[in-house]
Amino acid sequence: MKRKIVLFLLGFVFMPALASAASFNFTGTISYNTDVVQITFTLLNDATNVSLYTNSFNGGANFDPITALWTGSGALIAQNDDIDTASINFDSGIYLSSLSAGTYILTIAAYDNWSNGLTLAEGFWYDGTEPVAITEWSGGSGYYSVVLEGVDSAVDTTAVPEPATVLLLGLGLVGAAVARKKFRK
Repeated sequence: MKRKIVLFLLGFVFMPALASAASFNFTGTISYNTDVVQITFTLLNDATNVSLYTNSFNGGANFDPITALWTGSGALIAQNDDIDTASINFDSGIYLSSLSAGTYILTIAAYDNWSNGLTLAEGFWYDGTEPVAITEWSGGSGYYSVVLEGVDSAVDTTAVPEPATVLLLGLGLVGAAVARKKFRK
């Protein structure tokens, strides 16, 4: 019995490594021109056809987004305000025909809150300035929708976990502690 539980737990831990590239969609709302959404994603293997895009502008109903792609350590790879092709119906995004395995960060900011430099640590143009409500800044809402395709996992690191998520995590940890105590006896 003990061996079956250990094998189950090992399978649970290593199962994500077997996952294949997928599509992730995140939505939310920014309130000010100084807000920056950060989404961290991973590639388990070198990848082709990675697409990161947003339709947040939505014909002027929302704010005009700027997307930027960073390495996991915060080095700028690419930055985009508008996609230059008529074949894509999205406002801002980055398409990569080749991207190495690793961890990356995608940021979304309101135009014209560009990055200050070549590292994420350098911040953005409007850092430290008086925030302006996005409705005043752009005339639209702060709603955003971003899609990541061809990645293995993605997490919106600007989002605060819901209480139910935290409760489930806590219950899982308590359950693991109780199971461990029982197996020690």
